[in-house]
Amino acid sequence: MGPTRTQFIQYAPAALAVGALTVGPWSALAAAAAGAGAWAVSASAPVLRSLIACGITTSGCGIAAHQILASGMDPLFALGLAVPAGAAALAHYRNTGGELAVLPATTAAAPAGQSSQVQVITAWWAEFISGPTQTEGRKLIQPGAVLAHLALDVGDEHVSFTGVITLPQGQQVRVKAADVASVYRVPVSQVEMGDPKHFAPNALPVTVHLKKPAAVPEIAAGVPTTPEELWAAHVAVPDGAMPGTRLTLTRYDGPLDWEGIATRERKAIGTVNVQGLAGNLDLSNIQVALAATDKPTQMGVRVMKEHTLMHGTMLSSVVDELAMDSRGYVRLGTYIDAQAALVPLAQPGSGARHLYLVGGSRSGKSGVLEQVLLSAHTSRIAVILASPQAGTIAGAGLTAFCGDGLDEAMGALRLAYAMMLDRESRYRSPSFPFTDPLVLAVIDEAHMLLSTSSPYHAEAKAIVEQMTRRSLKRGIGVVLATQTPLAEDLGNSSIIRSQLLIGGGAVFLRCAKGQGSLVGANAVQGAEGIDLSLIPDSWPGQARKVADRDMSGLDTKAVAKPEDATFGLGYLLTPGSQAVQFRSLYLDVPPASLAGNPEPVPVEDCEAWQHAEAITQTPVVDQRGRNLIGSLADLLTKARQGASGVPQQRAQTGPADSAGPAGALDGQEQIKPRILELLREQAIGMTAETIARKLGTTVRHVRPRLSELKKRDEVINENSLWRAA
Repeated sequence: MGPTRTQFIQYAPAALAVGALTVGPWSALAAAAAGAGAWAVSASAPVLRSLIACGITTSGCGIAAHQILASGMDPLFALGLAVPAGAAALAHYRNTGGELAVLPATTAAAPAGQSSQVQVITAWWAEFISGPTQTEGRKLIQPGAVLAHLALDVGDEHVSFTGVITLPQGQQVRVKAADVASVYRVPVSQVEMGDPKHFAPNALPVTVHLKKPAAVPEIAAGVPTTPEELWAAHVAVPDGAMPGTRLTLTRYDGPLDWEGIATRERKAIGTVNVQGLAGNLDLSNIQVALAATDKPTQMGVRVMKEHTLMHGTMLSSVVDELAMDSRGYVRLGTYIDAQAALVPLAQPGSGARHLYLVGGSRSGKSGVLEQVLLSAHTSRIAVILASPQAGTIAGAGLTAFCGDGLDEAMGALRLAYAMMLDRESRYRSPSFPFTDPLVLAVIDEAHMLLSTSSPYHAEAKAIVEQMTRRSLKRGIGVVLATQTPLAEDLGNSSIIRSQLLIGGGAVFLRCAKGQGSLVGANAVQGAEGIDLSLIPDSWPGQARKVADRDMSGLDTKAVAKPEDATFGLGYLLTPGSQAVQFRSLYLDVPPASLAGNPEPVPVEDCEAWQHAEAITQTPVVDQRGRNLIGSLADLLTKARQGASGVPQQRAQTGPADSAGPAGALDGQEQIKPRILELLREQAIGMTAETIARKLGTTVRHVRPRLSELKKRDEVINENSLWRAA
């Protein structure tokens, strides 16, 4: 009966040690020591064999190397003997479950002419794939599939080897890429094997990348990479945002931080769709900004990785910068190029200017209005404020008259209209010297008065239309603020917005989603393609910072910083220019505290101001919303009637006193010269009812005569108001 497995494991080391005597005394002693040690710790058979092989190989190579050195032969042969010893030690390490070591990049001379790396690669291939020996407990992948024609490629960033898996004739290679990857502990993607269809069944090439360099992004031929190439490929094409243009860089700090000049040969660039340009460059809207130049064929372009206005522009003590300059401009904020963003509040020698302000909740609209009030106060401009949403304007104390609340706001609007009528009656010629102060009629949340759902829709629409048309030359500007640029917020009146944009500047801030598009019916010249709802409510990365904030240590008294939100970020449009990104000034204190003199700038002492209380309570249109009162005298008459509660009859003069209405109509041609004389004398628009009252006749006789005069181009009709041509 033969020895058991346990007995073989125990006595095999001693037997192998005796067998090693034929190799040499030192090898025998090394093998015996290895066997005795393994016997003592009850090691497994693979470990025993590895230890014995290491002992024999190492000691044998050591004896041979000593003899070579003692005989005076070339030391390189002795150095080559160290390679088999190292290979044996590495094989033992692999048998005991160690990880694949990084192959050394150096080569050493070996008796067979192979480098140390090649010998290790060959040893592992034979150990796990081809044999001939097989470790107990491990199955070879394909016995006999040797690795022939082995070649090693070693570089600074890569290590790989190639070879041909070879079998005897008539056999087929069954070694897979996954098998090779498992042996050399590399990803399967780093093993490349030939296609069996193109090679003999018993010979298949293989390439193994032991160390692969970092992948470099591949750029296909013809794919644009530089800003100039991207511009030519997507922006300058016929369907791009700026067709036919060429980009010249003036500053480049990376693909997302550069400036340049777009040029079109011998042809003006015109207005640019900013949203379309951002889409062409694969950026967000606020990352792209345009700046007009002195030449119509050129336009400045700026691309920003981090917005330059993220940290805002604080202004809390230098109030002089908010005052109006000699050209009538005030500073409203800062452009992206760090230049002051200016808007006109007056036109010296010609009158006042309008301002159109759009912005949703928490966009900075109220802050801009408060800044306008402070600038007006500092510039000695009187303000009449209509604020339908009570208690929203902190600078209301700086105004000469404040209508706080829906009804009171409508009263303030009536008073501003009466002031315009008063100045028209006192100053017949538009080119009068401004002995009276400039006046701003500020209408906050104008949609609450102008929208069709407002109880004051018809009256407010008629007043604002007439003021935006007629008030500038009388030194009264209109500052109108709404939450969206939609036509509904302006009472579906195209006149109001067009007159606001013609007569001054426009500020566009963030709006609610779906309500900020400046295209279609809401298009604004110079701001084509801008969608205000795409302005983010916070800067990139800020939401994450807020989410990670530890609320336990948060200072509840700390003032919010400009970079906490995009408060006041938007576009500024002035007449004849392109909308440019800007941000309103950051005021860390209430604007009213910067006024210095809290006493508001008063308006002039005139008849309209003396009857201000009665005027604010007097509607200036009839119940149908038509027939707007066109003169101060008629407005005061109606105000007195409303105050006394008893209609007052106007005294009739002229031929109608004796003949009555019928006498006035004798010879209908006589009424036309009287109409023309009246309209030329008043130099203001009047309704047909007003003309009839002044002439002492009825409306049904006046209207046909007006139509006849209009056909002759002697009179014109603007929104039911008749004027001399």
